[in-house]
Order: sequence, then C-alpha cells, then structure tokens
Amino acid sequence: MDTMPATTFSPELLAPAGDMARLDAVLRYGADAVYLGGTEMNLRAGASGFTPEALGIALAKAHSCGAKIYCCVNALPYEHQLKTMQATLERLAQPFFCNQEQLEPQWRSADAPANGEYRISGLIIADPGVLRMARRIAPHIPVHLSTQANTANSESAAFWRDIGASRLNLARELGAADIKAIMRAVPDVEYETFVHGAMCLAVSGRCLLSAWMNDRPANLGQCTHPCRFDYRTASVECSDQESGFGGIEVDFEERTRKGAPAWTVTEDDGWSHIWSPHDLCLVRYLRWFAMQGVAALKIEGRMKTAGYAAQVVDVYRAAIDDLAAGRYRPDLYMAELRNTATRPLSSGFFLPSGRRKTWPAATKEERLPLVARIIGQHNDDAWEVAVLAPWHASTSVHILAPGLNRPELAQTGYGVENHKGELAQTVHPGTKAVLRCGHKDLAAGLFLRAANPA
Repeated sequence: MDTMPATTFSPELLAPAGDMARLDAVLRYGADAVYLGGTEMNLRAGASGFTPEALGIALAKAHSCGAKIYCCVNALPYEHQLKTMQATLERLAQPFFCNQEQLEPQWRSADAPANGEYRISGLIIADPGVLRMARRIAPHIPVHLSTQANTANSESAAFWRDIGASRLNLARELGAADIKAIMRAVPDVEYETFVHGAMCLAVSGRCLLSAWMNDRPANLGQCTHPCRFDYRTASVECSDQESGFGGIEVDFEERTRKGAPAWTVTEDDGWSHIWSPHDLCLVRYLRWFAMQGVAALKIEGRMKTAGYAAQVVDVYRAAIDDLAAGRYRPDLYMAELRNTATRPLSSGFFLPSGRRKTWPAATKEERLPLVARIIGQHNDDAWEVAVLAPWHASTSVHILAPGLNRPELAQTGYGVENHKGELAQTVHPGTKAVLRCGHKDLAAGLFLRAANPA
C-alpha cells in the first residue's frame, strides 16, 4: 500500500441498478447514488426496470443508506412516443410511497418520512425535447444530461446548462485535457464521467473504430472507414491450457499498414469477438478526477449481474475512501477488477494515444467465482444463502465485506446444509442453502467468493 496526500473532495460514486437485486447490491457495497430506469423510455430495454411500487421501495432503501436515486428517461423518442414520454415524466414528478413494513429489516430507517413519501433526486435525459418537457412538467427535479448527448466541447456544455441541465455526463471519447478544458470554460454546472464498464462501439452512427485506429474521429467528419478496409491474416497463435488460454489469437494487418497488426481476433470455444471493445477502467486515475472537482464518477452496467456490480462498486468505494485517507492500493484494485472482467480493461481515451494502457481480464484458470449471496439470518450462526455456483464445503471461501475486506472462512470453520436441512458436501446454483457459521463479518446482502479458482 502506498501513501499520498489526502484529497479534500470526494466525488459521488454513481452505480447502476437494472432491478431490485442489483440495487440492493450496489447500496450494500457503498454507492452514494444509483441510476435506474422505469419500465419505459430508458435505454436499457433488456433490464426489467422499476414499477412505481418498486421505485417507492428503491427510494426507501436508498434513504436508509443516505443515497440518492436518479431515474433514466434517456430514450430518444419518435413523435408517436411523446405521449408516453409525457406520461412517464408526469408520474416521476409525483412522490412515491413505501411503508417501513414493506422493507426487510436491514433496510428500515429510524428517520424514514412519517408519511412514507419519497421523491427521486434527478432525471437523466439525452434528448433536448425531453429536457424541455421535463423542465415544464417537473421543474423541481434536477436534470442530469446523459452520455447519449455526447457532450464533447464547452459550447455544448454551455448550451445544455442554459436550457436547464444541472449536471453533464461528458462524452467517453474525451481525454483528460479535454475534460479539464471544458470544466474550466463552463464552471457553473456539475460534471460526471464514466470511469468503469463497457465502451460502446458506436452510438447513433458515431463509430469509434476510426478514432481508435487512426486518431480521426467520425464525430468530426474525419472517418477513415476502417470497417471497409481490406484485411488479411498476419499471424495465428494457438495456445494451450498451460498458458492460461485454450483458443487461438489471430492478428490481422491492413493493406496500407503491412507488418503492423491492426486488430487481434480472439477465438475461444469456437467463437470470436472482433468488434468487442475493451472495458473502461480508470480506477488508477481517481485522484485526478477528485482534484478537478468532478462531481460524480459513474459505473456502467445496468445489465450486469448483482455480483459483478457489488464487486466493482466495492473497489471504487474503497478507492475513493482511500483518496480521503491518503492511501493508494492500485494492485489490489486491479486484481479485484480483473476478476470481474470478461474483456480486457483499458484506460480508453482518457490518456493520450501513445500512453493508453490495457490490463488483461482474469483467465478462466485465475477467476475466483462467487459461490453465494447471503439472503438473511435465521439465528446467530445460521444464514440463508442463494447459491450462485457449485459450492463444495471442503473448500475455503472469502466473505466480500465492504471496504475490500476479505476475511476467510476455512473449510473447517463452516458447514452448509441443503434445502432438506442435511449437511451437504456440495450445493448447486439456483438452490438455497443454510450456511452455519458465526463469523462477525457475515451480514445480509453480502457475497461469498471462492478463495481459490474453480
């Protein structure tokens, strides 16, 4: 662990929630705010979203943790969808309700509103027409501009500020110098940036291939159309299990760049993912964001699992808290994040092209699987758990305690009972079991992870 001067400003940690299980996970592991969507008019149709009743419960849970809820209405609606958008905004402008009896014990709060009334803290919007509607229908709710608006310069920032946005999520294609310049030019608005998660290949035709390959962004009319270039195989490397990879890697060179691989295609189990960008990972640079006064650091992933969200939020919560305490644990942060990754991690466009960094995801042989999530406590040493992966009671597991604490439960320090109440050697995913253990760090909502690779 390294030390450095403590920062005096801590950005908000903004985490995703595609459903109630993911909301519980990110709140449990320290999110300051959560962004989520309703059942319509947001850009994650594959997530189940939150009904008005569920949103009331979500708001009450967030209140118990001192966290905020921002609701996404960042779809870009067609004319025939405006009535639906209007109805959505009208509902979000109203209070939501939740009685404490509707909550599990760990979410109940002594300072809950007596009338059970809660309100959302922000609307995340991308379309200027929707923003105009929101200022008319819900003027009391702050508007946060979505990344879909692709704010990449100070004039755009000033425009969105002038029409009512109080916070701007800056384009992911921006580097550190651009972010700093925009914030200096338009200082009277809040800024947030994505620091972790998937990077989209193209948004509304704004393809990143040209920017990544040639430093010629399509957004500026400079597209070199690498999707149409002629490619051929430059080299093929076959690996085996001893190397940690059981597939093949094929380098492709482009006609005008012979001898220099333009893309590497990885094939595993018969499938490849040539157009799959690296995942963004800026955990090593959080101090820079804090020093610039960036209001919020955002994690992508409303469609990711609750276990993924919990682990990533835990890392970024610890890293932000470490800033305030003058600590720096980059190796630990990266080890945890590599364990969650399914693609290589990258500094993206944050660093200049000659200094970009990548880190490999953990291999199948390295990965530590989550084996269970704690649902609740039966008595002092009996915990109901949802089993997530084959769990052999003869192996050690770690409690994923908030703050990157990882106490170990040795195989002799716990027992697992199956649904029949019988002591089991193995329990299987999709079932519930009872963990018999009195460890002080066990708590509802926490995950258990194998101490060694499967």
